[in-house]
Amino acid sequence: MAIDREALVRRHTVVTTALDPRSPIQVGNGTVAFAVDPTGLQTFPEAYPVPDASGGPPGTLLGTFSQWGWHSTPGPDGGEPPLPRRPYRGPRGEVPYVDAEPSARDDSALDADVRWLRANPHRLDLVRVGFLVDGAAPDREALGPFRQALDLWTGVVTSDVHLAGHHLRVTTACHPDRDALAVRVEPAKPDDGGPDADLAVRLAFPYGSEAWAGGADWTRPDDHRTEVAPRGPGSAVVRRFFDGADRPDHAVAVHAPGAGIETVAPHEVRISGAGALDVVLELVPGSEAPEPPSVQEVLTASAEHWPRFWRSGAALELSGDPRAAELERRAVLSQYLTAIQCSGDLPPQETGLLVNSWRGRFHLEMHYWHAAHFALWGRPELLARSMDFYRRILPAARGTARLQGYAGARWPKQVGPDGRESPSHIGPFLLWQQPHVIHLAELLRRAGWPDADRLGDLVEETARFMADVAEPSPDGYRLGPPLIPAQESYADVRDRVTDPPFELAYWSWALRVAQQWRIRAGLAPEPRWDEVAHGMAPPPVLDGRYAAAVLRSDAGAEPVTVRQDHPSMVYGLGVLPATGLLEPAIVRATLHDVLDDWDWPSTWGWDFPALAMTAARLGEPEVAVDVLLRDVPKNTYLPNGHNHQTETLPAYLPGNGGLLAALALMAAGWEGGPGDTPGFPAGWHVRHEGFIPSP
Repeated sequence: MAIDREALVRRHTVVTTALDPRSPIQVGNGTVAFAVDPTGLQTFPEAYPVPDASGGPPGTLLGTFSQWGWHSTPGPDGGEPPLPRRPYRGPRGEVPYVDAEPSARDDSALDADVRWLRANPHRLDLVRVGFLVDGAAPDREALGPFRQALDLWTGVVTSDVHLAGHHLRVTTACHPDRDALAVRVEPAKPDDGGPDADLAVRLAFPYGSEAWAGGADWTRPDDHRTEVAPRGPGSAVVRRFFDGADRPDHAVAVHAPGAGIETVAPHEVRISGAGALDVVLELVPGSEAPEPPSVQEVLTASAEHWPRFWRSGAALELSGDPRAAELERRAVLSQYLTAIQCSGDLPPQETGLLVNSWRGRFHLEMHYWHAAHFALWGRPELLARSMDFYRRILPAARGTARLQGYAGARWPKQVGPDGRESPSHIGPFLLWQQPHVIHLAELLRRAGWPDADRLGDLVEETARFMADVAEPSPDGYRLGPPLIPAQESYADVRDRVTDPPFELAYWSWALRVAQQWRIRAGLAPEPRWDEVAHGMAPPPVLDGRYAAAVLRSDAGAEPVTVRQDHPSMVYGLGVLPATGLLEPAIVRATLHDVLDDWDWPSTWGWDFPALAMTAARLGEPEVAVDVLLRDVPKNTYLPNGHNHQTETLPAYLPGNGGLLAALALMAAGWEGGPGDTPGFPAGWHVRHEGFIPSP
C-alpha cells in the first residue's frame, strides 16, 4: 500500500508556543527565503542574535535573503584588486595558488586588497519587515502568548499572537514561482476592550555588510539610497541604489490594497490601514517590478505547490524503534529546508538563506552535501538548477587550470556568483570539489533528468584536469603536494601533503564514470583516464588503519592522522561505491577506530551521514543508525529542522542534505548491493517509495 504522504508530512508540522532564539521558522521557494518570529514578521530581530565571530555587533537569524541579492563595497582603489598568487613547488615545478595567510574571521591581519577580495561580493539582507505599534517598534515585553505553526503540507505559517495587548492572526507565505512574500494580518482587537492601538507594518532597508556573518549594515545610511515611487492606491515600488550608482540594484514591489504607503525615514517605509491588512512584497533584481500577486493568490499558489512537491519523488516512513520518529522528523524537515534554500540557480551557502556565513559565499566542496539528495529522492530538477553555475564559470575554471599548467578546468572552492576564487590558506589547496561535478552529473543521469547529457562538457573538462593533476610515481598516480584533504587539519603542511585515501578513491571512481560518459556520447575512450583511474597509488596505512594522508619531505614519507575534524579517510567506501582501491577490512577497522576515539566536537554536521554511508556499505546497519543519531552537539537538529553547529554557525544545510543522501542509500541501497533497506537493522519498520538507488 502506498505511503499516505499527507499524513506523513502533517505529523511533523512545526508548532511553537515559546520563543526559541535559535529556531525561527522560514518560508521560501529556493530563490528567496524569509525568516519570521512569533508575530509572523521580523518584529523582534534582536531576540534571535547571531554572535559575530570577530567580536563585532551581533547579527540576527531573521533575514530576507535571495540567490540573486549581492553587494560589493567599492574596492580599496576604486576597482577590484588583483588576486594574490604565491608559487608552491610540486612535481612539475612552481605552481601559483591564490594564497592568503591565516587570519581571524574579521581578516584584520590581512592587507586591504586581500580583505576586500575575501569579503566581496557578499550576500545582501534585502529587507526587514516588522510591526509598528503607535509608530514605534515594540519591545519584547509587548509580545504576549502565541501559537505559531508551519504547515509543511501547504508551506503556510499561521501565527496566533498577542502583541501590545492585541490579539492578531498573521498568515505568512511565499509564492513558489515568484519572489513574492505575502502577509495577511487579520483584525486586531484589543484584549482589554480598550482603544485600538495604531498598528502598521514597517519595511527597513540596510546597506550590505562585509562582516563574516553579516548581510545588513545599519550604520551607513549615506552609502545607499531608497526611492519610493507610488503607482496607485495601495501600490508602490521601492528601488534600492548603492554606493552612488545611478541604476537601482533591485526593487521591491509593494501591494497593500486599501492601505497607505509612506516614507517615514530615509530607508524606512510604513504600510498602514484600518482593520485587516494584506501586504505582498515582490523582490526583483534591477528596476522593473511587475504588479505583485494578491495575498490570496500567493496563499493559493503555495497551497497548490507544496502538496505537488510532497507527492513527487521519494517518501520514507519509519517506525519500530524508539528513535524512528525523530529520524523521520529530521528527514521531513530537511526536505522542506533544502527545497526552500538549496534548490536555486547557485550552489547554496552553508547556512542557506537563513543567515550569512563566510559572507554568504558558497563552498563548492559542499555542493554534493547540499544537493545530491535531490536526485536520489527523485527530484532531479531541483539539483539541475544549480549545475548551470559551472558552465557560467567554466572559462575562469579553465583559466585557473591553464595558469597552473594543467589541462581541463579546475573548479574553485569558496566563491560568490562571479566564480572568483577567495584568497585563503585552505580553499585553493582543496581538490575534492573537482569530482563532485562528475558525481552530481551522474546522479542526474541516473535519476532520469532529460537534459543530463548536456552536462557532458562539464564532465569532460573536469576529468581532463583530474587526469592531468595526478602525478605518476613508482607506486602509482599520486595527488599533491601542495594539497589539503577534505580533513582540513593539514593547512600548515599543505606544501607536503599527498595521497589522502578519500581523494584517491574519488579520483579512481570519477574518472571511470567520466569514461563511461565519453563512450555513451560515441567518443573514443581517453587512455590516460583509464590509466589514472586504475593506477592510483595505494592509500597510506598506519597500524592496520588508513591514515589521513602522507607527509613527504626530503627525509621520506610519513603516514599521519590528526584525530579531529572530518574523519574522511573512510569516506572513499561509503559516499562512493567500492573501487577496489580501499580494502573493506581496513576501512572497517578504521571506521571503528574513529568511532572509539575521535574528537567529536570538532566534527561537522555532514560527517555523521558520511559515516553512516560507510557503515551501511560495510553491512553494519546498527552502526549506521547509531552514528546518524549520535548525541553530539553538531548533530543537533532544532525544532525548525536546522542542523545547528555553533552559536556563530547556527544552521548548517550540508548536514540536512547529507542526512537525506544517507537515508536514500540506507533505504534504497546501491547498484549491485544487497537489496532493500540495507542501512536499517532488524526491528526497524521501513516503508519507502520513489528513491533512486545510489551508485
